[in-house]
Amino acid sequence: VQLVESGGGLVQPGGSLRLSCAASGSIDKILVWGWHRQAPGKERELVAAWGSGSTYYTESVKGRFTISRDNAKNTLYLQMNNMKPDDTAMYYCAAGELGLVDEYDYWGQGTQVTVSS
Repeated sequence: VQLVESGGGLVQPGGSLRLSCAASGSIDKILVWGWHRQAPGKERELVAAWGSGSTYYTESVKGRFTISRDNAKNTLYLQMNNMKPDDTAMYYCAAGELGLVDEYDYWGQGTQVTVSS
């Protein structure tokens, strides 16, 4: 499974970005999809996950971020609204075969998101 993220960039506080993750390969065995992020000097954290018809969001992004998937395009999205400077990080797409939101087998290369005025 190969994952390629896009859509990162510089945005002002309060602005929006949509990240995309194009998936290819044996994606039929994937049961969970997730977006993670890692800021400088911090541990990587799970931001949002989608699988088996349910979604998960970390507390700090609830009500602002939305994870979705277009099966026809084999693409995962993360819509980010009302963004804050604390959202600044490298964002990674990931896919897992076990269906557990905290276990992933495949990772993309990441896309940088910077929230600053």
